[in-house]
Amino acid sequence: MYGEHVMSSSMVRRWVRLFNEGCKNVHNDPRSGRPSVVNEDLVRAVEENIRENRRFTITLLSLHFPQISWSLLHEIVSDELKFWKLCARWVPKMLTEEHKLKRQASALDFLTRYNEEGDNFLSCVVTGDETWVSHTNPESKQQSMEWKYTSSPTKTKFKQTTSTRKIMCTMFWDRKVVLLVDFLPQGSTINAGVYYDTLKKLRRAIQNKRRSMLSQGVVMIHDNAHPHTAAAMQNLITIFGWKQFEHPPYSPDLAPNFHLFLHLKSFLAGQRFHNDEVKEALTTCFASQAASFYNGGIQKLVQHYDKCLNNGGNYVKK
Repeated sequence: MYGEHVMSSSMVRRWVRLFNEGCKNVHNDPRSGRPSVVNEDLVRAVEENIRENRRFTITLLSLHFPQISWSLLHEIVSDELKFWKLCARWVPKMLTEEHKLKRQASALDFLTRYNEEGDNFLSCVVTGDETWVSHTNPESKQQSMEWKYTSSPTKTKFKQTTSTRKIMCTMFWDRKVVLLVDFLPQGSTINAGVYYDTLKKLRRAIQNKRRSMLSQGVVMIHDNAHPHTAAAMQNLITIFGWKQFEHPPYSPDLAPNFHLFLHLKSFLAGQRFHNDEVKEALTTCFASQAASFYNGGIQKLVQHYDKCLNNGGNYVKK
């Protein structure tokens, strides 16, 4: 009946003897076990060592407590003291007090207008930026993940570099749709003259796709790159009758392009394009997104400016 899992004859004799002695419980009796060496003094001593050197390792810490095992030290650090080892967060620049004040001023201006006008203000926002799009994009490490057994052989993945053949793409969008996708000729880059012509194309695109926005008023949000802040550009925006929201310096975390470009990077990973295929792929990618996708990106501006204002102008975690 039990096959190879049958109880041995010696174990049968042992249970018969226990039953004859009056034992009625077939489960193991609880045992006190080895007393724990963890106490308040030990936990306090470990915490003092951690506070003296925040970059310690468990191996280094074990040199101060040789009487304790490595696993027990790890348990004290993580379970008793609730410490987690985290890397420092990368930021674009060490912000000065002047930079923080400008960021807070921009956040206050944005949130004030949002509180006064509500969603009508967000409906007037038009934002955009430019980015390089390569014809060959290596697959990300996350995309190569597969479900396997622990005993399965591990696949290898050779390192690939982004193709040197690339094209500059400029995109503008609002909370409903991408208004304009403009590509520069191969080998060209953005400058004030090119951006000037692009803004003219943007106005025609708004007129064709969102005519009511021109009468309500356009609020242009773009970063303070030199082509965006040139005098000719400021004059053109004034001629159009648009209002430009001042973007604080060294503030990529407050630029709305992160939402769209993150999706674009994921979409391009692992793909290879020839000639004009990349243009068609990007146009199809943006057109396939629902309005809620773009609305979510514009709506996040409110959260990011609010965090920036509340944390003293420091960088905001995305």
